[in-house]
Amino acid sequence: MSSAKNVTRTTVEEFTAGFRGSVLEPGDDGYDEARSIWNAMIDKQPTLVAQCTGVADVIRAVNFARDTGLELAVKGAGHNIAGNALCDDGLVIDLSGMRSVRVDPEARTARVEPGATLADLDHETQAFGLATPVGYNSTTGIAGLTLGGGFGWLSRAYGLTADNLRSVDVVTADGELVHASETDHEDLFWGIRGGGGNFGVVTSFEFALHEVGPEVLSGLLVYPVEAAADVLRAYRTAAAAASDEVAVWCVLRHAPPLPFLSEEWHGKQVLVLGAFYAGAMADGEAALQPFRDIGDPIVDVISPHSYVAWQQAFDGLLEPGARNYWKSHNFVAFTDGMIDTLVAHMETIPTPISEIAIAQLGGAINRVPAAATAYPHRDAEFLMNLHTRWEDPARDEECIAWARELYDAMTPHATGGSYVNFISERDGEEKRAYGDNFARLVEVKTRYDPTNLFSVNQNVQPTGADADVAADD
Repeated sequence: MSSAKNVTRTTVEEFTAGFRGSVLEPGDDGYDEARSIWNAMIDKQPTLVAQCTGVADVIRAVNFARDTGLELAVKGAGHNIAGNALCDDGLVIDLSGMRSVRVDPEARTARVEPGATLADLDHETQAFGLATPVGYNSTTGIAGLTLGGGFGWLSRAYGLTADNLRSVDVVTADGELVHASETDHEDLFWGIRGGGGNFGVVTSFEFALHEVGPEVLSGLLVYPVEAAADVLRAYRTAAAAASDEVAVWCVLRHAPPLPFLSEEWHGKQVLVLGAFYAGAMADGEAALQPFRDIGDPIVDVISPHSYVAWQQAFDGLLEPGARNYWKSHNFVAFTDGMIDTLVAHMETIPTPISEIAIAQLGGAINRVPAAATAYPHRDAEFLMNLHTRWEDPARDEECIAWARELYDAMTPHATGGSYVNFISERDGEEKRAYGDNFARLVEVKTRYDPTNLFSVNQNVQPTGADADVAADD
């Protein structure tokens, strides 16, 4: 895409005149706020930010970008690690004002607009004791999460976020509003579920809901890092025997100043097991006991919590404003070599706000065939995300190098796949994220976006397109 060569004052005024929301330019009040997103490493200067209020605004903005040749980025909640919500010298379609969530408790469905966060969705669904699987940081946007697949504490019981998607409304590259589901535009619906933002702007998501909460059994087990290798080996055994309602994740990091940790542990390296049970409280006590029997934890704070509170429990560890560089791997087994490598690299973790996180997958996620949706990683039992976070720009090279070194060291133990939402750069890694489904994604892309209008993402280039897939800064 070209930049602003076809954009004049007249074309901008014509665009703005028919736009219900706000159209911001550099220097306007609110412009800098609109271009500020979760990852502080991203500093882009779009020509225009179109803050949409509804579908008509989205259609108008897509048509404007296509007709003028402006590079186009789409912003939901702005949480994407690679900063794909923004572009330089182009048009940003800002959906963050479209946050409606409408629950049908009898049908157990929710209709959700693309600017909604996970907290917005949980707030509405939990009023009826319902939920759908979403991520573990409540400020994340539902749109980006779902388009990449989406996993969280409920996923072993109920599948990916995308697996619970029933239909979408999408504004495609030609400015058409399309309804896609298992029976309408099936190929587009297939691609939407794991193919990222490659096919258009989703203006509405319909999710299936499940009975969850309002209280769940959940909490943390915290161990000194010196015990990590033994604890992880015991964890491996307990995880292999766990039911689908159980999700226990591992985190290696410096201990934050949590109120239930004595001050002597604050800032020291620890291993944390985060435990969750998706079913009845009484059943959860027995299901989580094998994990509570592991080793000699510093604290065991597994107890009843409100589901909403648990969903927000880790927000403070992933607040906006820090610099972030992430790398991810999938694993089919928690091997001894994997454990040894993880523990060794804790010695050099670069900052107190960085962490090595291992999510337990499997269960319902893996009962979906790999070709059934664009998300292909139906063999993964664990997913590692290197949350490398720091504040001083002078440490960029050091912190990125640490993440890349650990990623490389873990590669021999991994499947070769990666999670599209955890890719920090646009550098060719998308083929590992899309796996064996890549060729079909190209076909869907070619049908719905033949000129690659939607290129600011982990891009699938359409057949014959001269697309710009330069890596993010």
